[in-house]
Amino acid sequence: MPKQKTHSAASKRFKFSATGKPIRTRGHKKHKATCKTTKQKRNLRGSAVASPADTKRILTLMPYKE
Repeated sequence: MPKQKTHSAASKRFKFSATGKPIRTRGHKKHKATCKTTKQKRNLRGSAVASPADTKRILTLMPYKE
């Protein structure tokens, strides 16, 4: 059987923790940043664990968990 291809957009957006949970960056940070308060932008820094509903979809797109 041929190998499955990893979805290249997903591989650029998600990394995996040591336990296998997908890590994502937070959205709404770049566009129209002047309207947002400093506190909002500060709270959007860093990364977060993807929700369980999204985890199933991410694992489908990335079969080999790069």
